[in-house]
Amino acid sequence: MVQQTDPTVLWRMTRRGDTSHATVIPGADTTTITWFFNGVMDRVENYDSMDLALARADDIKGLLLRDGWAEQA
Repeated sequence: MVQQTDPTVLWRMTRRGDTSHATVIPGADTTTITWFFNGVMDRVENYDSMDLALARADDIKGLLLRDGWAEQA
């Protein structure tokens, strides 16, 4: 059974053998977004709502796409 606080991978991307992904971790008071590059955590940000967290993850995804990253199927 999926709990409200279970982490979920939002997207995975690749570029020239490198990998990245974003994970959302819902919480009671904050929602956390994490970004990983080649399996190493790069950044963690907390937001007051799921909507804000997802919007930020979409922003980062857009930046990566413009920088030559491709979505993983």
